[in-house]
Amino acid sequence: MSAELGLKRWHAVLEGGSRPAEIAVLLHEDAVFHSPVVHTPQRGREIVTAYLAAAGKTLGNADFRYVREFHDDTNALLEFETEIDSIRINGVDLIRFDEDGAIVDFKVMIRPLKAVDKVWEAMAAQLQQGTG
Repeated sequence: MSAELGLKRWHAVLEGGSRPAEIAVLLHEDAVFHSPVVHTPQRGREIVTAYLAAAGKTLGNADFRYVREFHDDTNALLEFETEIDSIRINGVDLIRFDEDGAIVDFKVMIRPLKAVDKVWEAMAAQLQQGTG
């Protein structure tokens, strides 16, 4: 049940523009983010908020859409598609929620390699600019 509640909140924040303050409310204070381009997990609400907000600005364009979604009580798998600079991107968000529906773990996987390179470049630019 926590995944169902968490996903409802997640989709509402995405539809609202992925604003950092709204993302932060969804996260457990010890949330962990696993990036497809950074080899170490990012830990804590503040840094996870920054990464998810940057991802929202990078990937969340008019082409972004979730094409499949599966969940059990505490875990969700969301497959997405988008395009950046004519490069088609296919990816998966793996999200684990706590009993209250807060995100405790968020992992993103992207394909193909050309897409990973493009996302790395765009995410780096967003994170340098800040996302607030």
